[in-house]
Amino acid sequence: MAGHNEYEDAFSESGFWRKLKKYATTAGKEVVEKALLLFYAFQEEKAPKWAKATIAGALGYFIVPLDAIADITPAVGYADDLGVLALAIVAVAAYINEDVRSKTAVKMKSWFGDEPLQLEDQA
Repeated sequence: MAGHNEYEDAFSESGFWRKLKKYATTAGKEVVEKALLLFYAFQEEKAPKWAKATIAGALGYFIVPLDAIADITPAVGYADDLGVLALAIVAVAAYINEDVRSKTAVKMKSWFGDEPLQLEDQA
């Protein structure tokens, strides 16, 4: 991401967890998993500033309630968020390591149970 943007400014750890906990079921497993992958990748010390800025921008977009009415609609309401999160994952895939995947898997299991999520490999 070039420069600093409003979504990057909107990202905060507390805002992330608040939105995710409140809307996890509505957003769905795929959105939650991608958001968690990015969140844990953001915490990686080896991730460079550009990667962290990309992640902060994507997670900030997820947090900002600009499309709050649309987000209430299951599946369709989070399509834009999913697209932004997926693009960010592609951009920072090198920083989504086994530790990041493990932390994400643990959180997904605690929230959604043992049912595995059928997603393509993102590495």
